[in-house]
Amino acid sequence: MFKIMIVEDDATIANLIAQNLVKWQFTPVVATDFNRVYEQFQSEKPHLVLLDINLPVYDGYYWVQKIRQDSLVPVIFISSRNTNMDMIMAMNLGGDDFATKPFAMEVLLAKINALLRRTYNYSDQNSEALEYNGLILNLQTGGASINGQEIDLSKNEYKLLQILMRSHGQIVSRTRLLKDLWQDERFVDDNTLTVNINRLRRKITDAGLPDYIQTKVGQGYLIP
Repeated sequence: MFKIMIVEDDATIANLIAQNLVKWQFTPVVATDFNRVYEQFQSEKPHLVLLDINLPVYDGYYWVQKIRQDSLVPVIFISSRNTNMDMIMAMNLGGDDFATKPFAMEVLLAKINALLRRTYNYSDQNSEALEYNGLILNLQTGGASINGQEIDLSKNEYKLLQILMRSHGQIVSRTRLLKDLWQDERFVDDNTLTVNINRLRRKITDAGLPDYIQTKVGQGYLIP
């Protein structure tokens, strides 16, 4: 069962979200000490975080940066602050999606399910790693290793590798990768994907696995 941490200082909203999450078979964890949000995150190890921007003590921008220091867990910002700058700040600092208050609970649940589906494989949510052809991807830390050699991955490199490993033997289109990594691929330079793929491929090659990711011209990418 997926655990979802709710960081929202309005107790009414937090409890309403928690009640709906229970109905959908999620395990909610509600933050209560806004001085120790990161400590609670570390102890609870949630699969996803719902994070308000306006919070006591430190705002949501501060906490998402703390989380991103050592975790790639998906984060959805929930806030009444809905300017373009707020949304851009949220995404640039490490958020994965944004829900503007007041939101329909059905919409929030759809965002949660979509993000969990992209981040985790429902059939192996309790496993800690993916392994294929000599490469191990740690789903808890977001790092990878080859023959004991650790590979540091950026957030996007981790997502790319996870998608390709789960689809090994199948060509994954550039369009799918763009949609899975960036919420609206219309605003992403197509070259950005190429840069991320090339960096990931170089790291894997340097660790001893050349040609791990193959390019299929006009189709996409493949881990054979």
